[in-house]
Amino acid sequence: MTTYMTLETVLRIVENSFLVSAIALIAASYIGLAIIDTLEKSQGHSPKAKWFS
Repeated sequence: MTTYMTLETVLRIVENSFLVSAIALIAASYIGLAIIDTLEKSQGHSPKAKWFS
């Protein structure tokens, strides 16, 4: 006996995976920006002039 998935089920799976990946991408970018902000605040000194010459 062969069972098949309906097109509606497949589309629901694709839709759910797209939404989960979009939410994961937004969460990862938010965490990355928070880490960068924390690192910039913790340094407490301006960059050396030789870095820009």
